[in-house]
Amino acid sequence: MTSLVIADHDNATLGSATARALTAALALGSDVYVLVAGFNAKPAAEAAAKLEGVKKVLFADDASLDHQRAEPVAALVIALAKDYDAILAPATSSGKNILPRVAALLDVMQLSDITKVVSPDTFERPIYAGNAIETVQSLDAKKVITVRGAAFTAAQEGTASAPIETIAPVAGVFGSTFVGETLSKSERPELTSARIVVSGGRALGSAEKFNEVLLPLADKLHAAVGASRAAVDAGYAPNDFQVGQTGKIVAPELYIAIGLSGAIQHLAGMKDSKVIVAINKDEEAPIIQIADYALVGDLFKIIPELEKALG
Repeated sequence: MTSLVIADHDNATLGSATARALTAALALGSDVYVLVAGFNAKPAAEAAAKLEGVKKVLFADDASLDHQRAEPVAALVIALAKDYDAILAPATSSGKNILPRVAALLDVMQLSDITKVVSPDTFERPIYAGNAIETVQSLDAKKVITVRGAAFTAAQEGTASAPIETIAPVAGVFGSTFVGETLSKSERPELTSARIVVSGGRALGSAEKFNEVLLPLADKLHAAVGASRAAVDAGYAPNDFQVGQTGKIVAPELYIAIGLSGAIQHLAGMKDSKVIVAINKDEEAPIIQIADYALVGDLFKIIPELEKALG
């Protein structure tokens, strides 16, 4: 049995989610190949080759694979699929875009957002906004799997590099073109891989207060900034700050939830955090019930005092 992991990358760097998907693939007990499909993506391929446990890196470098559009990448994966029993990708935007197409073209079910490998054909995944875990067994000959990165530790760099094999892209007309993208830039850690996350809710009252209260604390802690869906919907924070079932899934070492209730939608995205601190004036708020530490009081007094105490 051999598995293929589709790398998440921006051509220049390898996304941290790839190393976590690699850990899931290794749990299948098979050799693992990594596919790096991109354009001018040699640095990403070299980074993938250094990960411990990688048997070989397949490197497809072509303009049609820039931005990892679902259609050309899926066509490439289908061309390779006969050699693999399992095809995995991180449950990132790219992975969730490519894998459904791969599963459909192979006429197999997709195992989405797995959090545990029980055996090569049986997996665990969250349902009902993370309030229950279901065990799924697939009898398909090929397993097509997206991996929830927060549930797996990242594979580390090994002492040697795996061989990199250059492969040809699949030619064709794929029915989509890349028009453009608008990326937010921040000097803070990326939300899904940050060790510390400071997250705010609707109780902050406005975008001005969100920035005024949260950002200095996040800067002191070198933390990423998150937000509840309610705060995002209210316009306090940009959409890419959203943590939750319909946002980003995080599992940092420390998650500080400030002025958010802890609705099921939000808990689904952060409940796997190692230590949870809740700051809320409502001691009955759901977030208080799951927090390791809770501060009940006025966040507009507590946060400045906390920031001052941090020096």
